[in-house]
Amino acid sequence: MKLGEGVEQAIHSVAMLSGLSQGGVLSAAAIAEFHGVSTSYLLKHLQALSGAGILDTMPGPKGGYRLARKPADITLLDIVLAVEGPVPAFRCSEIRQRGPNPLPSRYFAKPCGISAAMLKAEQVYRAELAKTTIAELGRALVEVDDGGIAARGCAFLEIHERKTAR
Repeated sequence: MKLGEGVEQAIHSVAMLSGLSQGGVLSAAAIAEFHGVSTSYLLKHLQALSGAGILDTMPGPKGGYRLARKPADITLLDIVLAVEGPVPAFRCSEIRQRGPNPLPSRYFAKPCGISAAMLKAEQVYRAELAKTTIAELGRALVEVDDGGIAARGCAFLEIHERKTAR
């Protein structure tokens, strides 16, 4: 299974926004600059996150993005579904019923075993993503950071965070 680059960018963006102060926002351009990615490409994913109720959008010249929910209430599955959509990664098109010498429909009364196995795997994958929150990722980062990662983020936010009323 391969997820698009947008998933990585979206997860990192949400994690970064979890570090904002009360009433703070970041512009899409600032988030893109911090991660070294295209603003226009990232903007598409930030809009998807906003549409899914994960981010709030503050319009205007001092506007930007902030979390719409607490980091403990945002899972990796929430983000993946916002960016990639709810459709399963594997979609069976019943190719077993195609080709020469087709068999009668009685051979296909049960669901395709391959499809069932793939959907079962996807359920496990999604269940794991649903267990991991942005807050947990933040706590895990603190445990391994010697201070350099936090210092980099804080220095960037000091310059780019915009203060608004909450």
